[in-house]
Amino acid sequence: MAVRVDLNISLDGFATTTDQTPESPFGEDWPRLVGAYAATRTFRERVFKDTSGAGTTGLDDHYARAYFAGIGAEIMGAGMFGLHNFPDDPDWQGWWGDEPPFHYPVFVLTHRRRGSIEMADGTSFHFIETSIEDALERATAVANGKDVRIGGGPSVARAYLKAGLVDQLHVAIAPILLGQGIRLWDELRGFEAGYTVTSETAESGTIHLTYKR
Repeated sequence: MAVRVDLNISLDGFATTTDQTPESPFGEDWPRLVGAYAATRTFRERVFKDTSGAGTTGLDDHYARAYFAGIGAEIMGAGMFGLHNFPDDPDWQGWWGDEPPFHYPVFVLTHRRRGSIEMADGTSFHFIETSIEDALERATAVANGKDVRIGGGPSVARAYLKAGLVDQLHVAIAPILLGQGIRLWDELRGFEAGYTVTSETAESGTIHLTYKR
């Protein structure tokens, strides 16, 4: 069992965008940040339910397949689930519709009390107010020996990285500049110590940087 983080970040280190509007909740910069990942065959199959075979099949797709492989549970922040965007909607079940691409338990760190959500595809969302260490213990207990992913957002991922709890970090660095947002690397000086680092550049220009303990 390993604790993993997989994030898309910009060349200047930002993992979020800041140009969202009510009409465009992800913002115009978001497709630029995740465009190579969203264009892969694996993403189209797992998230868009597109079984036509469309999508890229190069190095970006290799990492997309790895993203979904071997995960038994996930931890994410309230922002990634969308609770900040829909704080007063008791029926909000996240961004992914009736068939989220997880198929395993997801623990959402939040100060807002909510009952668990059980989805038909095997995904379950559990809303917990606790420490990052306790959340990891809970996720590990139900992962059945598989890996636990710290799904994001970047603030949650950075908290686990700072605490030394992450065994593998993969960042897909898009060749774009955002200039503002939430940076992954803040307060992580010297993080690379104790990790083996590999780097590959995909056909899209995305740099896949992996830190493995």
